[in-house]
Amino acid sequence: MIGIPLGLLYSNFGEWLLHKYVLHGLGKNPRSFWSFHWHEHHQKSRRNEMVDDQYTSPWWVWSPQSKELLGLAAIVAGHLPLFPVAPFFTATVWYSTVKYYRIHKRAHLDPHWAKEHLPWHYDHHMGRDQNSNWCVTHPFFDIVLGTRKEFVGVQPRAPEAVKPAPRPATSPEPEQDVSAAPPP
Repeated sequence: MIGIPLGLLYSNFGEWLLHKYVLHGLGKNPRSFWSFHWHEHHQKSRRNEMVDDQYTSPWWVWSPQSKELLGLAAIVAGHLPLFPVAPFFTATVWYSTVKYYRIHKRAHLDPHWAKEHLPWHYDHHMGRDQNSNWCVTHPFFDIVLGTRKEFVGVQPRAPEAVKPAPRPATSPEPEQDVSAAPPP
């Protein structure tokens, strides 16, 4: 059963690692297989306020969506040999892979939902810095590794409260020495 929390941690770290170094790192090269992420998915999302309508096309049409699905299928297949040894871990990785795709697709078809439920991913696409907020399903490793940058819902800092000016001096009341007062 320890495989379940380990699988969740591993999957979230994998999300962070693959997004940062493969989809953005290799993906910025226009000749890379992974260029669909930066040059198509990010461009569409940025131009359409988070919406990427390629998620409405059939999965068998060669598009960024089908390339993403192919990469996710490779993750599932790559972990297949681990199943006899670590079934809970492997099943959790498979579950996390399916969850990733469903959440990512919904985020790019329903930006209001994404802004409310995945602000870190909304920030990744719509914030000032698209080279931060690498996680999609949960920001755990972005927080741990210091790459979570909040943009959505961030209000400009309120000005510091102004302290009231000291009250002008009026004629002082005579001070009474309490220690010298006679006992009652």
